[in-house]
Amino acid sequence: MDRRAFLLGTAGLAAALVRPAAADNLLRIRELYNKDLSFSDLANSIAGDRVSVRGFMAPPLKAESTFFVLTARPMAVCPFCETEAEWPDDILAIYSKRVVDVVPFNVEIETRGRLELGTFKDPETGFVSRARIVDATYDRS
Repeated sequence: MDRRAFLLGTAGLAAALVRPAAADNLLRIRELYNKDLSFSDLANSIAGDRVSVRGFMAPPLKAESTFFVLTARPMAVCPFCETEAEWPDDILAIYSKRVVDVVPFNVEIETRGRLELGTFKDPETGFVSRARIVDATYDRS
């Protein structure tokens, strides 16, 4: 093996080991469901895997929380606080590893974590989710 082949090989190995988060399964919230709101084949095939989802942080339900809702479109008001607000059907519950640093509602973020499917009622907030990302991290897209 010559020096050039060795350097190219180690550079490729380093790139594979330092894989960016975007290399997780990047999906759209709408890809989780079929038209009848059952889970899609894709969702079922990646349940339990690390995924990345882009969207917008809805206004948090409470301060100092490790939970927020990711929406496919920006929402300026908390739907639990304003009865007139229409809660979208394309949401995903996000459970982060740390207390959430609120991001403005109109700034797109990318959330990464493990996809869980199935009905879950949060014991602290009472929020019911059918799909969620747990052990999540997030940053601006």
